[in-house]
Amino acid sequence: MRALQIAATGMEAQQTRVETISNNIANMSTTAYKARRAEFADLHYQQAEAPGSISSTSGTVLPTGVQLGLGVRTQAIHMSEEQGSLEQTGSQLDVAIEGRGWFSVQLPNGDTAYTRDGAFSLSNEGLLVNSDGFQIDNGITIPNDARAVSISPDGQVSGTFAGEAEPRVLGNLTLSMFPNEKGLEALGSNLFAQTAASGDPVQDDPGEDNFGVLRQGYLEASTVDVVGEITDLIEAQRGYEMNSKIVTAADQMLGATVQIR
Repeated sequence: MRALQIAATGMEAQQTRVETISNNIANMSTTAYKARRAEFADLHYQQAEAPGSISSTSGTVLPTGVQLGLGVRTQAIHMSEEQGSLEQTGSQLDVAIEGRGWFSVQLPNGDTAYTRDGAFSLSNEGLLVNSDGFQIDNGITIPNDARAVSISPDGQVSGTFAGEAEPRVLGNLTLSMFPNEKGLEALGSNLFAQTAASGDPVQDDPGEDNFGVLRQGYLEASTVDVVGEITDLIEAQRGYEMNSKIVTAADQMLGATVQIR
């Protein structure tokens, strides 16, 4: 009986939806986390009578035919491109991106990863690094004798030093953009990698050509809407229950058939 297999695909789809919601809620406090959404598509159809075919009895054209659906599948899990709210931290090395763009991070193997998490720190050599100790951008060093660090909206990093009237420019933070940000591969630790689906990155200064600007002393919050996620969770749970009832009904029908035999 096809109903058992169809209901099984429905239960599997709702399980995927619950797992996606669970991951969103788990990351409700993760800096710059973008909420995910599971999307589904119907499976192939069994064409018992194709629309437009000729009826064998009367010779007329069938207006709709008989197309039997075979269930549902997970089509994609999309990442939201929504801007998270900016939360003030007061730390001079915390930087939020207001608008489009990604920070570049140099991985230990030489590859480049991308992140919107601007919770930066300093390494033991004074290099600007992320929370995992990976170098940011093309390497910006903050000298030990710097009294204060300022990061302008256009990415210029400057330091204030004793005996110097004007701040000293230490480097520039740049941003990268992709044609399809949803095509980036999530690596964990708030890092993403370029893929064939994302396209090649375009790099420029903050505030230039539709790039976002930087806000020092702020971090971007997660875009997870907890109330909306709980609502979706209830819907997914009910969907799973309804599919399980179809399994029960199909089993009862099979049982009745066996008893007749």
